[in-house]
Amino acid sequence: MAPPSPVVVVTGANGLVGTAVCRALAARSAQVRAVVRRAGSAPALDCVTEHVGDFAEEDLARAVTEGADAVVTTVHPMGSPREVQHRVGVEGTSVIARAARDAGVARLVHVSTAGVYDRSAGVGDVAEDGALLPEGSGDYPDTKNATDAALAEVGGLTTVLVRPPAILGPGETSVWNTLRPQAVRGGENRANPAQTWAWVHVEDLAALIADVATGAIATAGDPEEGPVAGGTTPVVVAGEPATWRDYLETVADAVGVDPEWTDEPVWTGQLRADRARRWGWAPRVDLAHALHELRSGLLQRP
Repeated sequence: MAPPSPVVVVTGANGLVGTAVCRALAARSAQVRAVVRRAGSAPALDCVTEHVGDFAEEDLARAVTEGADAVVTTVHPMGSPREVQHRVGVEGTSVIARAARDAGVARLVHVSTAGVYDRSAGVGDVAEDGALLPEGSGDYPDTKNATDAALAEVGGLTTVLVRPPAILGPGETSVWNTLRPQAVRGGENRANPAQTWAWVHVEDLAALIADVATGAIATAGDPEEGPVAGGTTPVVVAGEPATWRDYLETVADAVGVDPEWTDEPVWTGQLRADRARRWGWAPRVDLAHALHELRSGLLQRP
């Protein structure tokens, strides 16, 4: 007799990462409870059940987590005023985390960011034990760090903080294939070409998240072997090395502007994804394919 399909809650299921996670979970025969704010915006997949509302509302949080095996949280209103980022990211994510704990959910996977780490000039390679940025480093890293800390305090869950850098992949909600190119077209086209541009493709990111959420990556007592059962484990996920020359040249050529190269001190280390690889993860999308996809998408837009 086949084991029952895992039930996974995904918040922000209509976003770039959330949509990819739903697809990855479907490929693993999971049943997905997709939480969205707008009716009809969840991925149209047989295994997906749409739940419309605010995941930070306690009644909805309790309803969607009841009987679930895992929760994946992908929502953070990047670019919004600090108070909105705090309310949605720190306070809202904590609400559904507590609901998950109270419902006996086994795993919570939170999409954090590698942007919480200090990657200033002179800092070498960065892994999970890298120095975090101090309070006052900016609204986004401050609130993302605060969200991670708040989730660690919930307790009673096996929590995994997935920390990606720039996320590539097609979709209108993508920062790096929509918002950043718009800024480049508008004149934000300056960078040191040697600066590290750490990245990951959304499909590879979603694969790791889905494997953790469905238990394909088993818990362990050592974070280098798997998520620590009952604890909070960060894991960095990143593709092959790249620089700002790789990214900015691709975007600038596609939108019809010339990049301006600078020589200010910058971070030239690497974001180490060794832990994720030891968990069995390996990226499938290489840099050439990701940049080709990026360029093609930009050329198709007016």
